[in-house]
Amino acid sequence: MNTSDLIPAQPHFRTQEETLPLIREACAERDDVATFHELGESEEGRPLAGVVLADEPAGPETLRALLTNGLRPDSPLRGLLEGFRFVVVPHTNPDGEARNQPWIREWPNVARFVQHAQREEPGRDMEFGFPDLRRENELVADFLREHGPYDMHMSLHGMAFAEGAQLLIERRWAERTQPLRDAYAGVAQELGLGLHDHNRKGEKGFFYIEPGFATTPEGEAMRAHFRAQGDDDMVSCFLDSSMEFVRSLGTGDPLCLVTEVPLYRVQPHEDAPPGQPVAYQNLKERLPEVQVHLEEGRAEKAHALVEPFPIQPVSLRAAMVLHMVALAEGLKAVR
Repeated sequence: MNTSDLIPAQPHFRTQEETLPLIREACAERDDVATFHELGESEEGRPLAGVVLADEPAGPETLRALLTNGLRPDSPLRGLLEGFRFVVVPHTNPDGEARNQPWIREWPNVARFVQHAQREEPGRDMEFGFPDLRRENELVADFLREHGPYDMHMSLHGMAFAEGAQLLIERRWAERTQPLRDAYAGVAQELGLGLHDHNRKGEKGFFYIEPGFATTPEGEAMRAHFRAQGDDDMVSCFLDSSMEFVRSLGTGDPLCLVTEVPLYRVQPHEDAPPGQPVAYQNLKERLPEVQVHLEEGRAEKAHALVEPFPIQPVSLRAAMVLHMVALAEGLKAVR
Protein backbone atom coordinates (compact mmCIF):
# COMPACT_ATOMS: atom_id res chain seq x y z
CA MET A 1 0.00 0.00 0.00
CA ASN A 2 1.57 3.26 -1.15
CA THR A 3 0.31 6.07 1.09
CA SER A 4 2.18 8.60 -1.07
CA ASP A 5 -0.55 8.10 -3.67
CA LEU A 6 -2.82 10.11 -1.36
CA ILE A 7 -0.74 13.26 -1.86
CA PRO A 8 -1.73 15.75 -4.61
CA ALA A 9 0.78 16.20 -7.42
CA GLN A 10 1.21 19.89 -6.58
CA PRO A 11 0.01 20.52 -3.02
CA HIS A 12 -0.19 23.99 -1.50
CA PHE A 13 -0.74 25.37 1.97
CA ARG A 14 -4.40 25.77 2.88
CA THR A 15 -6.24 27.13 5.89
CA GLN A 16 -8.48 25.39 8.38
CA GLU A 17 -11.45 27.36 7.03
CA GLU A 18 -10.80 26.06 3.51
CA THR A 19 -10.32 22.42 4.39
CA LEU A 20 -12.78 21.59 7.16
CA PRO A 21 -15.80 21.68 4.79
CA LEU A 22 -13.95 19.33 2.43
CA ILE A 23 -13.15 16.94 5.27
CA ARG A 24 -16.71 17.06 6.54
CA GLU A 25 -18.02 16.31 3.03
CA ALA A 26 -15.59 13.42 2.55
CA CYS A 27 -16.70 11.92 5.87
CA ALA A 28 -20.38 12.29 4.92
CA GLU A 29 -19.80 10.50 1.63
CA ARG A 30 -18.05 7.62 3.42
CA ASP A 31 -20.04 7.49 6.64
CA ASP A 32 -19.59 3.71 6.66
CA VAL A 33 -15.94 4.18 7.67
CA ALA A 34 -15.60 7.82 8.81
CA THR A 35 -17.11 9.85 11.63
CA PHE A 36 -16.64 13.63 11.79
CA HIS A 37 -16.46 15.14 15.30
CA GLU A 38 -16.84 18.83 16.14
CA LEU A 39 -14.52 19.28 19.13
CA GLY A 40 -15.23 22.93 19.91
CA GLU A 41 -13.50 26.24 19.26
CA SER A 42 -9.98 27.54 19.77
CA GLU A 43 -9.21 30.47 22.05
CA GLU A 44 -9.87 32.87 19.17
CA GLY A 45 -13.06 31.14 18.06
CA ARG A 46 -11.83 28.95 15.21
CA PRO A 47 -13.31 25.44 14.93
CA LEU A 48 -11.39 22.31 15.89
CA ALA A 49 -12.44 18.97 14.49
CA GLY A 50 -11.48 15.34 14.72
CA VAL A 51 -12.15 12.33 12.53
CA VAL A 52 -12.31 8.64 13.39
CA LEU A 53 -11.65 6.26 10.50
CA ALA A 54 -12.43 2.58 10.87
CA ASP A 55 -13.66 -0.30 8.70
CA GLU A 56 -15.64 -2.61 11.05
CA PRO A 57 -16.99 -6.85 10.21
CA ALA A 58 -4.92 9.40 6.42
CA GLY A 59 1.66 18.00 9.25
CA PRO A 60 -1.85 19.58 8.71
CA GLU A 61 -1.69 19.27 4.90
CA THR A 62 -0.67 15.63 5.16
CA LEU A 63 -3.54 14.89 7.51
CA ARG A 64 -5.94 16.84 5.30
CA ALA A 65 -4.82 14.79 2.29
CA LEU A 66 -5.12 11.60 4.33
CA LEU A 67 -8.74 12.45 5.12
CA THR A 68 -10.00 13.98 1.87
CA ASN A 69 -8.16 11.63 -0.50
CA GLY A 70 -7.99 8.62 1.80
CA LEU A 71 -11.78 8.31 1.87
CA ARG A 72 -12.13 7.92 -1.89
CA PRO A 73 -13.56 4.50 -2.85
CA ASP A 74 -10.35 3.68 -4.76
CA SER A 75 -8.04 4.92 -2.00
CA PRO A 76 -4.91 2.90 -1.13
CA LEU A 77 -5.85 3.57 2.50
CA ARG A 78 -8.70 1.08 2.29
CA GLY A 79 -6.48 -1.88 3.14
CA LEU A 80 -5.21 -0.17 6.29
CA LEU A 81 -8.73 0.62 7.45
CA GLU A 82 -9.39 -3.11 7.65
CA GLY A 83 -6.72 -3.46 10.32
CA PHE A 84 -6.49 -0.09 12.06
CA ARG A 85 -8.72 2.63 13.39
CA PHE A 86 -7.40 6.15 12.77
CA VAL A 87 -8.14 8.99 15.18
CA VAL A 88 -7.09 12.23 13.49
CA VAL A 89 -7.04 15.89 14.51
CA PRO A 90 -6.10 17.67 11.27
CA HIS A 91 -4.95 20.89 12.96
CA THR A 92 -4.65 21.59 16.68
CA ASN A 93 -3.66 25.25 16.39
CA PRO A 94 -5.76 27.10 13.78
CA ASP A 95 -5.12 30.41 15.57
CA GLY A 96 -1.37 29.99 15.03
CA GLU A 97 -2.02 29.12 11.39
CA ALA A 98 -3.98 32.36 10.99
CA ARG A 99 -1.24 34.47 12.61
CA ASN A 100 1.37 33.00 10.26
CA GLN A 101 -0.54 33.76 7.05
CA PRO A 102 1.71 36.76 6.15
CA TRP A 103 4.57 34.40 5.32
CA ILE A 104 2.48 31.37 4.30
CA ARG A 105 0.79 33.42 1.55
CA GLU A 106 4.23 34.35 0.18
CA TRP A 107 5.89 30.96 0.54
CA PRO A 108 8.71 30.14 -0.26
CA ASN A 109 10.06 33.70 0.24
CA VAL A 110 12.62 33.15 3.00
CA ALA A 111 12.84 36.84 3.92
CA ARG A 112 9.08 36.97 4.55
CA PHE A 113 9.36 33.85 6.68
CA VAL A 114 12.16 35.22 8.86
CA GLN A 115 10.35 38.53 9.27
CA HIS A 116 6.83 37.25 9.96
CA ALA A 117 7.04 33.70 11.40
CA GLN A 118 5.48 33.37 14.84
CA ARG A 119 6.02 30.45 17.17
CA GLU A 120 4.36 29.72 20.50
CA GLU A 121 6.56 30.56 23.48
CA PRO A 122 7.03 28.18 26.44
CA GLY A 123 3.89 28.29 28.50
CA ARG A 124 1.82 28.53 25.32
CA ASP A 125 3.35 25.65 23.33
CA MET A 126 0.51 23.18 22.80
CA GLU A 127 2.80 20.18 22.33
CA PHE A 128 3.81 20.49 25.99
CA GLY A 129 0.36 21.45 27.19
CA PHE A 130 -1.50 18.20 27.87
CA PRO A 131 -4.06 17.81 29.12
CA ASP A 132 -5.24 21.35 29.90
CA LEU A 133 -2.72 24.14 29.21
CA ARG A 134 -5.05 25.75 26.67
CA ARG A 135 -8.61 25.32 25.50
CA GLU A 136 -7.32 23.49 22.43
CA ASN A 137 -5.41 21.01 24.61
CA GLU A 138 -8.55 20.27 26.61
CA LEU A 139 -10.62 19.63 23.49
CA VAL A 140 -8.03 17.36 21.87
CA ALA A 141 -7.35 15.51 25.13
CA ASP A 142 -11.06 14.76 25.59
CA PHE A 143 -11.28 13.47 22.00
CA LEU A 144 -8.22 11.25 22.44
CA ARG A 145 -9.50 9.87 25.75
CA GLU A 146 -12.81 8.94 24.16
CA HIS A 147 -11.17 6.75 21.52
CA GLY A 148 -8.04 5.41 23.26
CA PRO A 149 -5.93 3.48 24.01
CA TYR A 150 -3.61 3.57 21.01
CA ASP A 151 -1.00 1.43 19.28
CA MET A 152 0.72 4.40 17.64
CA HIS A 153 0.72 8.17 17.98
CA MET A 154 2.17 10.60 15.45
CA SER A 155 2.71 14.33 15.82
CA LEU A 156 3.52 15.96 12.47
CA HIS A 157 5.94 18.77 13.23
CA GLY A 158 8.41 20.77 11.21
CA MET A 159 11.52 22.89 11.63
CA ALA A 160 12.16 26.29 10.15
CA PHE A 161 15.71 25.50 9.05
CA ALA A 162 17.65 22.24 9.19
CA GLU A 163 20.29 20.33 7.26
CA GLY A 164 17.78 17.64 6.35
CA ALA A 165 14.86 15.67 7.70
CA GLN A 166 14.71 14.22 11.19
CA LEU A 167 12.45 11.71 12.90
CA LEU A 168 11.98 11.46 16.66
CA ILE A 169 11.08 8.05 18.08
CA GLU A 170 9.77 7.13 21.52
CA ARG A 171 12.76 5.84 23.47
CA ARG A 172 11.14 2.48 24.36
CA TRP A 173 10.94 1.73 20.63
CA ALA A 174 14.47 2.76 19.67
CA GLU A 175 15.64 -0.86 19.33
CA ARG A 176 12.54 -1.98 17.42
CA THR A 177 12.42 0.52 14.57
CA GLN A 178 15.47 -0.10 12.39
CA PRO A 179 13.37 -0.93 9.28
CA LEU A 180 11.35 2.24 9.83
CA ARG A 181 14.52 4.33 10.15
CA ASP A 182 16.07 2.75 7.06
CA ALA A 183 12.97 3.49 4.99
CA TYR A 184 12.68 7.08 6.23
CA ALA A 185 16.38 7.76 5.64
CA GLY A 186 16.23 6.21 2.17
CA VAL A 187 13.30 8.38 1.06
CA ALA A 188 14.93 11.49 2.55
CA GLN A 189 18.01 10.79 0.43
CA GLU A 190 15.92 10.11 -2.69
CA LEU A 191 14.19 13.45 -2.24
CA GLY A 192 17.55 15.24 -2.02
CA LEU A 193 16.94 16.27 1.60
CA GLY A 194 19.31 14.02 3.48
CA LEU A 195 19.15 13.89 7.26
CA HIS A 196 19.61 16.46 10.01
CA ASP A 197 22.37 14.89 12.11
CA HIS A 198 22.25 16.50 15.56
CA ASN A 199 23.48 14.78 18.69
CA ARG A 200 22.10 16.84 21.58
CA LYS A 201 23.51 14.36 24.12
CA GLY A 202 20.30 14.00 26.07
CA GLU A 203 19.63 17.72 26.48
CA LYS A 204 15.93 18.23 27.36
CA GLY A 205 15.33 14.53 26.74
CA PHE A 206 16.64 14.37 23.16
CA PHE A 207 18.81 11.25 23.16
CA TYR A 208 20.73 10.32 20.01
CA ILE A 209 19.77 7.09 18.22
CA GLU A 210 21.70 7.45 14.95
CA PRO A 211 22.21 10.17 12.30
CA GLY A 212 18.81 11.78 11.64
CA PHE A 213 17.07 10.08 14.57
CA ALA A 214 16.64 10.93 18.24
CA THR A 215 14.15 10.22 20.99
CA THR A 216 10.89 12.13 21.34
CA PRO A 217 10.87 14.99 23.86
CA GLU A 218 8.93 14.66 27.10
CA GLY A 219 7.56 17.25 29.46
CA GLU A 220 9.19 15.55 32.43
CA ALA A 221 12.61 15.84 30.77
CA MET A 222 11.98 19.50 30.01
CA ARG A 223 10.96 20.16 33.61
CA ALA A 224 14.04 18.33 34.91
CA HIS A 225 16.30 20.39 32.62
CA PHE A 226 15.03 23.73 33.89
CA ARG A 227 14.75 22.48 37.48
CA ALA A 228 18.46 21.67 37.38
CA GLN A 229 19.07 25.27 36.30
CA GLY A 230 16.96 26.61 39.14
CA ASP A 231 14.50 28.18 36.69
CA ASP A 232 11.17 27.46 38.36
CA ASP A 233 9.29 29.81 36.04
CA MET A 234 10.31 27.71 33.02
CA VAL A 235 9.55 24.48 34.89
CA SER A 236 5.95 25.60 35.24
CA CYS A 237 5.72 26.27 31.48
CA PHE A 238 5.95 22.58 30.56
CA LEU A 239 3.13 20.13 31.14
CA ASP A 240 3.20 16.68 29.52
CA SER A 241 3.72 16.23 25.79
CA SER A 242 1.10 14.66 23.54
CA MET A 243 3.27 11.51 23.52
CA GLU A 244 3.20 11.20 27.31
CA PHE A 245 -0.54 11.86 27.36
CA VAL A 246 -1.26 9.13 24.80
CA ARG A 247 0.87 6.64 26.72
CA SER A 248 -1.18 7.42 29.84
CA LEU A 249 -4.44 6.36 28.19
CA GLY A 250 -3.89 2.61 28.40
CA THR A 251 -1.63 -0.19 29.54
CA GLY A 252 -0.21 -0.83 26.06
CA ASP A 253 3.07 0.19 24.50
CA PRO A 254 2.27 2.77 21.80
CA LEU A 255 4.93 3.75 19.29
CA CYS A 256 5.23 7.55 19.33
CA LEU A 257 6.75 9.41 16.39
CA VAL A 258 7.42 13.09 15.73
CA THR A 259 8.34 14.11 12.20
CA GLU A 260 10.69 17.09 11.86
CA VAL A 261 10.84 18.18 8.22
CA PRO A 262 12.34 21.63 7.54
CA LEU A 263 10.73 24.41 5.55
CA TYR A 264 14.21 25.34 4.34
CA ARG A 265 17.23 23.08 3.96
CA VAL A 266 20.63 24.50 4.86
CA GLN A 267 23.54 23.00 2.92
CA PRO A 268 25.66 21.04 5.45
CA HIS A 269 29.39 21.61 5.81
CA GLU A 270 31.21 18.65 4.30
CA ASP A 271 33.85 18.63 7.07
CA ALA A 272 31.42 18.97 10.00
CA PRO A 273 32.01 16.44 12.80
CA PRO A 274 29.38 13.68 13.13
CA GLY A 275 26.34 14.76 15.09
CA GLN A 276 27.14 18.48 14.78
CA PRO A 277 25.05 20.42 12.22
CA VAL A 278 27.54 23.29 12.07
CA ALA A 279 25.95 25.16 9.16
CA TYR A 280 22.52 25.06 10.80
CA GLN A 281 23.90 26.19 14.17
CA ASN A 282 25.83 29.08 12.65
CA LEU A 283 22.82 30.25 10.65
CA LYS A 284 20.59 29.99 13.72
CA GLU A 285 22.93 32.34 15.61
CA ARG A 286 22.63 34.96 12.86
CA LEU A 287 18.85 34.86 12.38
CA PRO A 288 17.94 37.35 15.16
CA GLU A 289 20.21 39.96 13.57
CA VAL A 290 18.82 39.12 10.12
CA GLN A 291 15.30 39.67 11.43
CA VAL A 292 16.22 43.10 12.84
CA HIS A 293 17.72 44.20 9.51
CA LEU A 294 14.59 43.07 7.65
CA GLU A 295 12.25 44.83 10.07
CA GLU A 296 14.23 48.06 9.71
CA GLY A 297 14.39 47.88 5.90
CA ARG A 298 18.04 46.88 5.52
CA ALA A 299 17.48 43.99 3.11
CA GLU A 300 21.02 44.08 1.70
CA LYS A 301 22.59 43.66 5.14
CA ALA A 302 20.19 40.83 5.92
CA HIS A 303 21.10 39.11 2.64
CA ALA A 304 24.83 39.47 3.36
CA LEU A 305 24.43 37.65 6.66
CA VAL A 306 22.73 34.60 5.15
CA GLU A 307 24.61 34.52 1.83
CA PRO A 308 27.33 32.16 3.19
CA PHE A 309 24.62 29.57 3.90
CA PRO A 310 23.07 28.02 0.77
CA ILE A 311 19.36 27.69 1.60
CA GLN A 312 16.75 25.86 -0.46
CA PRO A 313 13.02 25.65 0.26
CA VAL A 314 11.73 22.12 0.84
CA SER A 315 8.73 21.39 -1.33
CA LEU A 316 5.46 20.76 0.46
CA ARG A 317 5.08 17.51 -1.46
CA ALA A 318 8.46 16.25 -0.24
CA ALA A 319 7.46 16.95 3.36
CA MET A 320 4.12 15.19 2.88
CA VAL A 321 5.83 12.15 1.32
CA LEU A 322 8.07 11.82 4.38
CA HIS A 323 5.06 12.10 6.68
CA MET A 324 3.33 9.31 4.79
CA VAL A 325 6.44 7.12 4.85
CA ALA A 326 6.69 7.52 8.63
CA LEU A 327 3.00 6.64 8.94
CA ALA A 328 3.17 3.54 6.75
CA GLU A 329 6.42 2.24 8.25
CA GLY A 330 5.24 3.00 11.78
CA LEU A 331 2.11 0.91 11.20
CA LYS A 332 4.29 -1.94 9.94
CA ALA A 333 6.33 -1.74 13.12
CA VAL A 334 3.33 -1.93 15.45
CA ARG A 335 1.59 -4.60 13.36
